[in-house]
Amino acid sequence: MNDVVRLTAWVRGRVQGVGFRWFTRANALEIGGLTGFALNLDDGRVQVVAEGPRENCHRLLDWLRSDDTPGRVDGVTEIWDTPRGGYESFAIR
Repeated sequence: MNDVVRLTAWVRGRVQGVGFRWFTRANALEIGGLTGFALNLDDGRVQVVAEGPRENCHRLLDWLRSDDTPGRVDGVTEIWDTPRGGYESFAIR
């Protein structure tokens, strides 16, 4: 099952000021087939929105939860939805 989905993830921990958004974008581009963005939120979390094949979104989510991220991830909350489109690539906002 490799349908196209929308993943929205909120990453908690020490994830701002450590290059987290840049590395998230780099990993999304390396995985391939993903569009969306990574955004710093005012409460210290990073929001990641990725649209693309379900398998690729799961790979990005696995990376967000891994020990390979910059900073320190204390937790990730995610929701899955149907894609909305409108993204040309994977951006840092």
